[in-house]
Parts: sequence; structure tokens; C-alpha cells
Amino acid sequence: MLLTYWHTVLLLVLLSRVVVALSVAVHVLLNKRDVGAAIGWIGISILMPFTGGVLYAMFGINRVHRRARKLIGRSSWHSRTLSSRWKRAEQGHFAPLSNMVGKLTGRPLMSGNGICMLHDGDQAYPQMLDAIGGATSSVLLSSYIFRGDDAGDRFIAALIGAHQRGIAVRVLVDGVGSGYFRCPVTHALHRAGVPVGRFMHSLLPWRMPFINMRNHKKILVVDGQLGFMGGLNIGAENVVASHPAHPVSDTHFRVEGPIVHQLTEAFAQDWSFTTGEDLPVDPFFPEVSQHGDILARIVTAGPDSDLEKIEFTMLQAITMARHSVRLMTPYFLPGERFLTELALAALRGIEVDIVIPGRSNHTLIDWARSANLPRFLDSGCRVWRASPPFNHSKLMVVDQHWAFVGSSNLDVRSLRLNFEINLEAYDDAMAGLIDAFIIRHRHERLTHHDLDRRILPIRLRDAGARLFLPYL
Repeated sequence: MLLTYWHTVLLLVLLSRVVVALSVAVHVLLNKRDVGAAIGWIGISILMPFTGGVLYAMFGINRVHRRARKLIGRSSWHSRTLSSRWKRAEQGHFAPLSNMVGKLTGRPLMSGNGICMLHDGDQAYPQMLDAIGGATSSVLLSSYIFRGDDAGDRFIAALIGAHQRGIAVRVLVDGVGSGYFRCPVTHALHRAGVPVGRFMHSLLPWRMPFINMRNHKKILVVDGQLGFMGGLNIGAENVVASHPAHPVSDTHFRVEGPIVHQLTEAFAQDWSFTTGEDLPVDPFFPEVSQHGDILARIVTAGPDSDLEKIEFTMLQAITMARHSVRLMTPYFLPGERFLTELALAALRGIEVDIVIPGRSNHTLIDWARSANLPRFLDSGCRVWRASPPFNHSKLMVVDQHWAFVGSSNLDVRSLRLNFEINLEAYDDAMAGLIDAFIIRHRHERLTHHDLDRRILPIRLRDAGARLFLPYL
């Protein structure tokens, strides 16, 4: 009798293992686009059905995509951003790029914009704070990092002041980047009655609060007329002139004109996703007049309906290059597709310059980057190291005409797992300004000799770190 009992238990355990493994395998086959990831998850579920099933439920299912699909079409303002009277197509040899990005994003290219390049918190913060202080109807702010330090306190005071004047204020911070266990910014704003949301923040492990799907966007829109976006977080380390212990140099952009509607739309989608509130047309989407002659468009990306759109835009731009491609990024760990496109561009005679920091603020990424660089050098790409302070700028220029700027780093996590926002601009003056900025930071050229002279333990360390490339 006892033997029969244990036979039954064993049979149930075996059946359970088979059911769990088959359930994971079926879900993976129907939903995973990446073959390597699919094979990995199926292998784990076969070898360790219960543990693998739990891990897959926590980290393998893209609930963001499923949740985002429910939000599509809910907002009353979306049609306004598609029917602007300022839209028109870019002409010349970049026309195929413009048409492709339009189809990819569903957003028109907007004319009549003014864009100003700002450097570090030293330049950007005073203008951003002045804009919040002068707001007459609305303020929208989104930041990956929003610290409760001297710099952050100035923004908190400005936002609370705007709210107390009757301005419609909405603030969105990332649930990890601005503090997972303790977030002084949200506490201060909540106490003052300011509506604030924490993106993808949850104590429930299956909501993936620690690893994937961070909101890396940096957006400020005031009165629906003036916008700021780029790579700049909010923290004292970005005020370089104050000589912080670990200074971070960065690039931000002040934007005016019809493109601000698309910037507002990007914030509104994230706000609705996080809080469930749809922002009304009034006061967040007023009519916007022209402020210049730059053609521009917002490109968003994330592991939802915007999957890989920033990467596809950059890949297409590289194929359009006739003379030069210049990139500046704090973290350079692109995947195979990006590596191939840059290598092919260099092999066909395009001048490809990649500017990276001599040392970033993530040591493991620096190790993996060192192991990944020889393949770029082999194809003729020129890799340059920028001198301190650590530069966090994310910039790309093609043929000194097309510029692509924003929050997205050149690594797999940023391009495929985070929520990012970039801006493309077709303008010789703006592209030339950014191109010159990148060239000025070509401080030290990296060669094969520099990489080859690393001692064996260092080369092994770097090669081992490169194995984690999809997760860094």
C-alpha cells in the first residue's frame, strides 16, 4: 500500500514536470522572436521544469506589451499629433530614411521647429527651472534618475511652486532609477499634492522591478509649447562646474515648435500606462506655432508596440550614409545587427567614428566593451576615447545632415529592453554643430595595439564579461 502511494506521488511529480515544461515551451514558441532566447528558455524548462517555470513567469513574459496593447486608441489627443498642418516630407537622398521612419513610428516629420543644444546641468538646469517657474498652464516632467540632492531639491521646489499656483503638473520617475526602496522625490511631491507616478515599481517579483523594462526617458514640457529632452538626468553630479566627486557631463536639447506635440504625446503614453489617467487636450495639447525651420520627429522605443524602433532607425540611417557616420555614446555594446551595419559602412569607404568614454561609471560594461571592440577596428571603424569627465551624451550624425539624439545608449538593454526617446532632425546647421562636438571629443584613438597589450588575465576577464552582453 505504501509503495503504491509513493508510486502515485512520483507519477504526479513527473506529470507535473512534463506539464510545466510543455507549457513553457508552447508559450515560448508562440511569443519569443529571438531564437537564442527561445532555445535557452526551453532548455531551462526541460532541465529544471519547476525552477525554470518560475523564472520564466517572472522574467520571460513581456507583460508590458500585453498591457500596452490595451491602452492603444484610448487617448483623445492622438489624432491631433497626426494631423498637424506643419508636416511635410524630407527630400534628397535622405527621403527613403524619412519615409521609412514615418511608417515605422506612425508619426509625421514636423517642420517649423527650433532646437538648441545645451551642455551639462550647468546650462540646462537654469533654463529648465526658469521654464517651470514661468509656466502658465501645465508642466510635464519625466526622468530616469531624479535625485533628492541639491539639484533635485531645486526642481522639487519649482514643481511644488507651479502646483501651488494652479498649474497642472504631472511628474513621472522610474521605479528603480530614482530609488526602488526609498524615493525622496516622490515622497516630497506626494506630500505637496503634486501628481507623481513611479514607472514599473512593484514589490511583486513577476512585475520585473529590478532588471528589465526601465523608463529611461528624460522629458520636460511646459505649457505644451516648450520642451526639453536628451540624456540629462536630474542630479548634482551633472553640475560639472560645482566639481562633484563623480562629475557627469551630458547633452540636452531645448525644443520649440510643432515637435513639442510629439514630445507631449510620448509623456502622455507613459503617464497613462503608469497611472491609468489619460491627459486631456486642454491644457496639455494647445495649438503650437512655428519657431524655426528644422524638420524633426520623435522616435520612441520599448519592449511594447515600439519594439526596436530606435535601433531600426539608426540601422537605416547607416545604410544611407555617403560620407560619414559619427557616434558618441557612454556605453557601447551593440548587438550583431548594429556591428554588421557599421562594419559594412566602414568597408565601403564611409568614415565611421565612434567616441566612447575612457572610463564609464559601470566597470563591468567597460570590461565587456574592450572585448567587443576588435571587431569594429578590424572593419576600419575608428574608435576614440574621450577624456574625463565621464560624458553621458548619446549622439549620432550622418553626412553632417541627419542628427539623432536622445536617451538611448548603444547597448542591447537600451535598444531592446528599456523605454527610450530620441529625436531625429534633418538640418545641416544642427547636424554640423553636433558633428563638431563629437569631433572635439576625439581625444585618444584606440588601436589594436592598445587592446593586444592587455595581459592574459585582463583579456580573459573582459571576454567573460562580454558573455553578459545581452544583460548589461
